[in-house]
Amino acid sequence: MAGVFDQTIVNQIQQANDIVDVISEHVSLKKKGREMVGLCPFHDDHRPSMYVNAAKQIFKCFACGAGGSVFTFVQMRESLTFPQTLQRLAERAGIKLKPLKTKDSKPKTDDVDPNELARVNAWAAKYFQQNLHDANKGKHTRDYIAERQITPESIKEWQLGLAVSQNDLVRAAKAKNIPSKLLQHAGLVVTQTGSFADKFVNRLMFPITDVTGRVIGFGGRTLDETGAKYINSPTTALFDKSNALYGLQHARLQIASTGVAVVVEGYTDCIMAHQFGCSNVVAALGTSFTTGQARILRRYAKKVVLIFDSDTAGIEAANRALEVCVSQRIDIKLASVPQGKDPCDFLLSAGKQRFEQLVDEAVDVLQFKWNRLIESFDSGDTLVDHKAAIEEFLQAIATAVWAGKVPAIDRGLIVNRLSKIIGAGTKEINTELGRRIARVARAASYPDTAGTQNKKLQPRHAEMGQGLFATAQREVLEVLLNEPKLFDIVKQKITPEAFDVPILRHVADILFETLSTGTDPSLKEILAKAESVEAGNVIVELAEAGEEKANFQSRLAGALDAIQRLARQRKKSEIKAAQDQTQFLRCFSENTVKENPHNVGMV
Repeated sequence: MAGVFDQTIVNQIQQANDIVDVISEHVSLKKKGREMVGLCPFHDDHRPSMYVNAAKQIFKCFACGAGGSVFTFVQMRESLTFPQTLQRLAERAGIKLKPLKTKDSKPKTDDVDPNELARVNAWAAKYFQQNLHDANKGKHTRDYIAERQITPESIKEWQLGLAVSQNDLVRAAKAKNIPSKLLQHAGLVVTQTGSFADKFVNRLMFPITDVTGRVIGFGGRTLDETGAKYINSPTTALFDKSNALYGLQHARLQIASTGVAVVVEGYTDCIMAHQFGCSNVVAALGTSFTTGQARILRRYAKKVVLIFDSDTAGIEAANRALEVCVSQRIDIKLASVPQGKDPCDFLLSAGKQRFEQLVDEAVDVLQFKWNRLIESFDSGDTLVDHKAAIEEFLQAIATAVWAGKVPAIDRGLIVNRLSKIIGAGTKEINTELGRRIARVARAASYPDTAGTQNKKLQPRHAEMGQGLFATAQREVLEVLLNEPKLFDIVKQKITPEAFDVPILRHVADILFETLSTGTDPSLKEILAKAESVEAGNVIVELAEAGEEKANFQSRLAGALDAIQRLARQRKKSEIKAAQDQTQFLRCFSENTVKENPHNVGMV
């Protein structure tokens, strides 16, 4: 896998940071046989469930399933990205870390060091704060902030600032000998007619920090209604708004303590919530809740409550939230602020207790979608609108069924109620639902709900998929992780494209690329190429399961045969599914509503 850093340096960092030593800095470990054991920091552990193997340089919790290399542990424990983890462990070992240079690399003058971007962002944040507190420059903005009832304490805590006239930041940076090109890489300036100009002009500035407190980007609110109301920093080597959350540095401890994260849309919504003492609130940087943001919150929270300003935003959020909920295994609920207010205004008018009640009363995503379906039929919408609402709800149910979130009894009740509302038979609905479930299974990763007599060998991670196809894919990877020499057989029959479960495809990419060199890598070396927490967890689980099952050659032969056979069956199923969908839509169009759906419950 091509990475940002030379693999030799990554291996050197791994070698210099013994996993027992690193984990001992966070957890008390005791000797047990050939391994070390301790309380797992990734769940509420009351008996030592985490084992650390010094020989293999891996850790594994047999209660929650967490596992991986020293990189995985630090990523999970300190909530860092892989590059941040490398930097942290390189500093611990006294190793100088430099980005990888390749034939396609830009000239040295264009190389971007994330640490340099963090430093220039910190300087800009302080400069914006000076502007805000300047007697003349900042008076109008300070008056505006006071009108919004943001306190001086909050201004200081959240490092609020002010971007003033055009080219003000460019001139200030020049006086400090800060290159304009560095400002451009940080997203603070843009090019206009061959010269550099400030990106943020006459805006209230909100520095965005990562969980460690580094300023990674900015948000700016217009003060003269020129341009967009809010703009964010562009994507940089340090900042990606789909993988960042405003206020996480302030909220992470309370989120971890309560197990609940509340997500709002705006900067001031988040600040006001904390000002009122609701300190488990973060903001989604003006975007819909993303998978990247869910992945971050999953490290701290068991439940996420999304609060939005309006019904329209709530509907769009529900569509995205269900996908995120399933892929990241987080319980997500939705709430809308009443009377069209935003959370900031609602807190000011209704207070902390009413806001907390709003959080407590948030509804499940499926219930939200059911309510929307009922409203569509109850409002006299057109046939086209009804069809869209049905499609939306069926997709939600299909996703949730595959995720194991809808028991069989509830599914039957939902189908019966839906049959009465739309005028289609339960058989047709179940056929359509089955088709959608199959499609969802191919597009995403879901928990393994298949029964097994040996629970130790049952996959713990939702990313690892379910069903015969996913089982066969896991078998191949389990074998290769234990017997790399069998790769010669595998590569003649399948490629990484045969792995349709996303995390298994990722692991397959690592293994196929590594084993194609003809080497016989150790588990430690393979884990050094796994840059995500999920990949590290899954690789260790697959390796452990494979070692316990053994019988490698016969298992591999059966798995390869199953993958090829099931691929042929899938093509046939796709053809039939298209025919079934046509029949379902024809059936719906020929029927009329048989029952007034008003006040009909989902289950």
